[in-house]
Amino acid sequence: MQQKTSQTLYAYWNDVRGDRIAPRRFDIEPAQLGDVLSETFILESDEGKLPTFRLAGTRICEQFGREFRGSGFVEMFAADDQAAIAQNMANLKRQGAAIVLEAEAKVPGRGDVCFEIVLLPLVHTGTSINRMLGSIAAVDPPIWIGSERLPQLDLLRVEQMWPEGRPHAIAEKFRNQPALIPELASARLVRINRRSFRIVDGGLLDK
Repeated sequence: MQQKTSQTLYAYWNDVRGDRIAPRRFDIEPAQLGDVLSETFILESDEGKLPTFRLAGTRICEQFGREFRGSGFVEMFAADDQAAIAQNMANLKRQGAAIVLEAEAKVPGRGDVCFEIVLLPLVHTGTSINRMLGSIAAVDPPIWIGSERLPQLDLLRVEQMWPEGRPHAIAEKFRNQPALIPELASARLVRINRRSFRIVDGGLLDK
């Protein structure tokens, strides 16, 4: 990772993750991302479907000249690259890998724009990875970026990283991770001094 946005997001995600394979979606506090928030996004990845944008930062939308919400992530890339990207994202969901992509947009009459893209696993419900936190940062953005819609990106490089070692170790830890208690789905999330607590309304009734 070469870009400040990528490094900041990864460091925050890894800190929130702790000793888990991936943090939960509601553990992520946008206010903690500061200046890089406008270059971050969240994907939703339901079983059997390719990941789609749930949220996309303002700078991403401005630089690409479009709104991303509801669109497919792989659709950002040229058709020849989409299968490889989808396969890497499948590995992220199965093995808890972090992914770094380098891609470029070729704009006739303007030049090329290179981007560094990071994808990080999140758990929304249950124990499976079904969300992704990510960022898109332009490398030395030209002054004209944002003045027109960018074309699909050409993939230049892809790298997978496992924060705790090889993928088989992550897979074993994932299998041993306890299931989310059903009652927690409706629990309130309370944060005190950077610690997160889920509060379940109810409990023992006075007799």
